[in-house]
Amino acid sequence: MPDRPIALDEYPIHQVPLSMRHVATGDRNAYDRCIFHVMDHSGRALLIAGLGVYPNAGVIDAYATLRLGDRLHAVRASDALTDDRLALTVGPLTITVEEPLARLRLTCTADPDDPDGLAYDLTWAAAFPATWEPHHTQYRGDRLTLEGRRFVQAGTCTGRIRVAGEELAVTAGEWTGTRDRSWGVRPIPGEDGGRAAEEWRPEGFHWIWCPVRFDDRFVMVIVQEDADGHRTLNEAVSVRGDGARDVQLGWPHTDISYRPGTRHPERAVIHLTGPDRTPHELTAEILTSSPLAVGAGYPPADDWQHGTWRGRGWTDRRSYDLSDPAAHPLAAYGVTDHAARFTLDGRTGHGIFEHGSFGRHDPSGFTGYDSVAGEARR
Repeated sequence: MPDRPIALDEYPIHQVPLSMRHVATGDRNAYDRCIFHVMDHSGRALLIAGLGVYPNAGVIDAYATLRLGDRLHAVRASDALTDDRLALTVGPLTITVEEPLARLRLTCTADPDDPDGLAYDLTWAAAFPATWEPHHTQYRGDRLTLEGRRFVQAGTCTGRIRVAGEELAVTAGEWTGTRDRSWGVRPIPGEDGGRAAEEWRPEGFHWIWCPVRFDDRFVMVIVQEDADGHRTLNEAVSVRGDGARDVQLGWPHTDISYRPGTRHPERAVIHLTGPDRTPHELTAEILTSSPLAVGAGYPPADDWQHGTWRGRGWTDRRSYDLSDPAAHPLAAYGVTDHAARFTLDGRTGHGIFEHGSFGRHDPSGFTGYDSVAGEARR
């Protein structure tokens, strides 16, 4: 097909002397995607939905998972990327930007052959301005494997979710919604491992990503550490909706109480510091959990991962039983999103405590990939 201009080329939004059909890098791992978290305050339900574009792989895909009780209901779809980059629809899943940075609509149409399958129609509305996360880079040996730019935002959700013959009313007072928007370069499956795969396996990786909405502020905490506790990514900030400057909250330190015999957090205290050196404790009580390697397509999922070519018009619906953690062994080596109730300085809020800890992590007392709480210092 001839390389002709596309509709976006009409607008003065170019960053490089290329059509908007192309990205500025030839790296096959170029990506542009989003994730939404919608949780009820009782901890009964957690919906995670996202959509991604992989321009150099020619793929667009999307997913949604709903944890309700011990069942995880999943919808995944993938297709060939077209020139219409404003069409954020893959199979039954659609994201509509009704007002940038303020209001978006999330829909999943029902499967006519499975009327009890997952379907929803939700409106996500911002409660606070979007804020940048720190520029994120990661190397494997001497090669840059991840470079991403992200913003994060908290808001409210309203609408309906239907699954298994049940309809959930999503209301602003009883549900919270957060979202993350990112783009750059991030590994997708399929490239040769070579020396990097054999010699540069990390000894350990420790990750916390924590967006929390309170009535009067939005708090964002990010921690990434190596095996020895060396911090490679750090953020702690409080965002207000009144136009005030974001408040930095220092160098966060976290105490996590894990379920014995696992690295599954049950409670966490994040120690923050205000600009005047006043200490603050952000406490998380885990309500329900959704492992991203089950249903949502994040590594090390073995049934589908983001950016992989499944042919045109691929859609998959399935449900998973999460009552037995041993049934999904790969989940322990992937990141898990935990819906949580948070407290801070007498305020109560809700958000996500996203956590992954693999291999050695000296500050936690984990000695290797097979080390778990109960034998480790908590």
